[in-house]
Amino acid sequence: MAIYLLADFGSTYTKLTAIDDVKQDIIATSKAYTTVKTNVLDGYNQAYNDLFSGVNKPHIDKVLACSSAKGGFKMIAIGLSPTLTAEAAKRAALGAGTRVLKVYSYGLKPHDIEEIEQLQPDVILLSGGTNGGNEKNILKDAKLLTELSLDIPILVAGNEETYPELKAIFKQFCVNFYLTENVMPQINQLNAGPTRQILRQIFIHNIVKAKGMGDIQATLSNDIIPTPSSVLYAAELLSKGTKKNKGFGNILIVDVGGATTDIHSIGSGKKQQTNVQFDGLEEPFSKRTVEGDLGMRYSATSLLESTSYQSFATYTSFDEETIKEKCHFRSQHPEYIADTIEEKIIDNTIAKIAIKTAISRHAGYYVKEQTPSRKIYHQYGKDLRLFTTIIGTGGILVHNDHPEDVLSAALSPTNKTLLTPEQSSLYLDKAYILSAIGLLSTVDKDLAFNIAMKYLTKLN
Repeated sequence: MAIYLLADFGSTYTKLTAIDDVKQDIIATSKAYTTVKTNVLDGYNQAYNDLFSGVNKPHIDKVLACSSAKGGFKMIAIGLSPTLTAEAAKRAALGAGTRVLKVYSYGLKPHDIEEIEQLQPDVILLSGGTNGGNEKNILKDAKLLTELSLDIPILVAGNEETYPELKAIFKQFCVNFYLTENVMPQINQLNAGPTRQILRQIFIHNIVKAKGMGDIQATLSNDIIPTPSSVLYAAELLSKGTKKNKGFGNILIVDVGGATTDIHSIGSGKKQQTNVQFDGLEEPFSKRTVEGDLGMRYSATSLLESTSYQSFATYTSFDEETIKEKCHFRSQHPEYIADTIEEKIIDNTIAKIAIKTAISRHAGYYVKEQTPSRKIYHQYGKDLRLFTTIIGTGGILVHNDHPEDVLSAALSPTNKTLLTPEQSSLYLDKAYILSAIGLLSTVDKDLAFNIAMKYLTKLN
């Protein structure tokens, strides 16, 4: 018998979940405000004391944790071309659970250094040039980065032929740096694994700087991981299954939050027809995108600006001025909870637009080419049309009277060139367990899968 304690240090709440491997069930949950400004142990201890209040506390065999406290693992990505090396760096970073603050391309400028200072990232990912390709830009960017006053690590994943000179530049200016394999060694070839591995090492080193986190790390069975990585592990587990349990196959996870909407897709999404040619940057099998302008509260106004009033008119009859006022209010009052039918309609509409837009951005698309003999379609990005399962999570879905109506926006038609889902089974993470399942999967995949199947709610 073993009792696992799974801790998720969120930006607002620290959430604890206790699981019994014999009962194959969750035996207790609790949460408390994350006290990152003072000492994270304070909130953790409060949640821990509440976890087994009124009952005999069992022996905890293993403690596992993930964290998105202090705004998560914040990163700047730098590349040469916005559609190639910069995009490859961004994809690698998102897959490692980072929060990408900004992506720079076509060479840094002096004013970009000032902006990076203001953004205060936890790490900088410097890429650029295929192996044997452009050397000028990455070296120029490296020299400009030495002007930063921030004491943060720089991870280099670019043209490897520049590494001897890069080493000399960074050592001369006492820069904390790491070198790894090129994130795009050849045109359109993504090599994300080595970059993700070092980013996770940097995260572990960085996270223990938060007061009290080092003490918590000392009690853990494994290293702390970023919360988005934990959710990605859960998605991979549910997609692939285990030796004893058949997985869902191609899967999407839709996470609608106050500031962002995150999409995870597990599956190749390769071309399905003979008259289709895949072009562009190679897609990762496990992909994560984060839409910082699509959110229920902090990003409500930016969502309206990004998608226009017409998107709202699809779902509601409120006039444009009312929509503007409602979105502005939410962006200024992130703690607001809708308590009338009218306000719930607005919230549901915002959620539907966020889901539909985020999936449209995550999905691939076709470009048609007419040749003398036939039509050829060029596919860019993942084909999600045959993804069989969509799992929704986030407060707007969990606390919704009609979550299926909201989540089904993921299936609403966009246009014939966008490769978005067409028919999928919809599930709800009603118990907020995805991050816990991801953590548990690192030590017991079968137990994690069984718990997930017990608590995921089928909607359609």
